[in-house]
Amino acid sequence: MEFNKKIIYISSPYSIGNQADNVRRQVMVANELLGMGFIPFCPCLHLWHLITPKLQREWLDIDLALLPRMDGLLRLPGESQGADNEVALALKLGIKVYYSIGEIREIVG
Repeated sequence: MEFNKKIIYISSPYSIGNQADNVRRQVMVANELLGMGFIPFCPCLHLWHLITPKLQREWLDIDLALLPRMDGLLRLPGESQGADNEVALALKLGIKVYYSIGEIREIVG
């Protein structure tokens, strides 16, 4: 098992628009990142919520607590104040922010 893979946080809209479409888009990007050798983190996958629902603020708190542990953040397109806040925090923490999967592909070669 390899423990030195870079972890990429996927930041995207969740509550604006169709939530199922938003989650699907994040999962498809996560699958692509995994295929490129990264460990993707999908904050939209709070299936825990189906069993014991939490307030959206609680999920955001969990996501923001994990963000400092990431090696990068990929901001997917779409209107989202939460995703914009994640980008701002990543930049403040010195975490590399990518605005397209293509930017990450260029790094991998």
